[in-house]
Amino acid sequence: MNKVLVIGGGGREHAIVDALSRSPQVSQIFCAPGNAGIAAQATLVNIKDTDVEGLLQFAKEQQIDLTVVGPEAALSVGVVDAFRAAGLPIFGHTKAATRIESSKEFAKEIMMKYGVPTAGYRSFSDFDEALAYVKEGDYPAVIKYDGLAAGKGVVIASTEEEAEAALRDMLLDASFGEGKVVIEDYLEGPEFSFMCFVDGGRVYPMPLAQDHKRAYDGDKGPNTGGMGAYTPLPFITEADERFALEKVLKATAEGMVAEGCPLSGVLYGGLMKTKQGIRVIEFNARFGDPETEVILPLLDTDPFEVFSRIAKGQPLPPIRWRKEATVGVVLASNGYPGTYEKGHLIEGADAFSGKIYHMGTKLQDGKLLTNGGRVMMCIMTGKDVKEAYDNVYDEIQKIHSDNLFYRKDIAHWAID
Repeated sequence: MNKVLVIGGGGREHAIVDALSRSPQVSQIFCAPGNAGIAAQATLVNIKDTDVEGLLQFAKEQQIDLTVVGPEAALSVGVVDAFRAAGLPIFGHTKAATRIESSKEFAKEIMMKYGVPTAGYRSFSDFDEALAYVKEGDYPAVIKYDGLAAGKGVVIASTEEEAEAALRDMLLDASFGEGKVVIEDYLEGPEFSFMCFVDGGRVYPMPLAQDHKRAYDGDKGPNTGGMGAYTPLPFITEADERFALEKVLKATAEGMVAEGCPLSGVLYGGLMKTKQGIRVIEFNARFGDPETEVILPLLDTDPFEVFSRIAKGQPLPPIRWRKEATVGVVLASNGYPGTYEKGHLIEGADAFSGKIYHMGTKLQDGKLLTNGGRVMMCIMTGKDVKEAYDNVYDEIQKIHSDNLFYRKDIAHWAID
């Protein structure tokens, strides 16, 4: 039997812990730092996800058999490199491989070099040069901060004023830190998420999902970390999926091997189906959040087996997935993604009959309280997307708080 450490403390990590708790090979799960919901299935460890030394020390002391990394922040500070140097099995990419997410410019260079279809672009570190470039170009303009920005470093500017404000924010005010911006051609079409388990050149696809970034119904309002997700996607054909697997995910994985920084974990393709075909919007170097919460419940193969084999560089047998639909709805604090209050009471969560993955909650005197912008995600399955949609919106009525809101139209792309 094996002891597992999961690094991170959000909804994605709750879904990972929940999956691992189903494995007959796992005897104990630790989560650092975890959250109030995760505490029901794992022992919480008060170590930050970026405290590489603290995490390594804990794993050695507890004789952890496998570590699974959730957030990009932990990958980008080299937690995988440190664990591997100490001979400890860990699921996740090295710091060098994580650049596929931590540097938009690096990702673009890889795509251009290996013929992976994406939007045209230019990178800038000088504000005046970047501003002159967008003034000459077409609108909308897509402006991306080059480094990690917790899912918030992308602005689609409709006007010159919006573009200038975004460039000022990223380059002069350094809102996300010192860095560059990548300015891309604007693409149109439905976006979708294609995650794969990757070990060097071996690529194992997961079910496709779509998340909903905008805060309000009808895809209105500011961008968020994701207000909900669902799978499967009726508007993506088998030919689309095959193209994306071969020409995007596999081509990128093989390119990273050729560059001497092979992937070893999850490669997330944020893709768009345009009139010209499938294009890459972005790559992430880890499980997507909130897509993981609707995908991992469908994994029929032992999750420990999948994570452990990839951590050890061993080939996987075919991965089995249940043929069901899943819809997940995020409950967020009023005001999110702007300023919001914490500490509001949540009632009725125990009565919800599906899965609830906690994102920003805390337990105080036996009461469940809000403790973040995105607070929890409610997930239900069904034989198809419509049934899963009906199930989750029926059940969500049982949860009450005076400071939570949620979108009423998650999965509308599939149902409409």
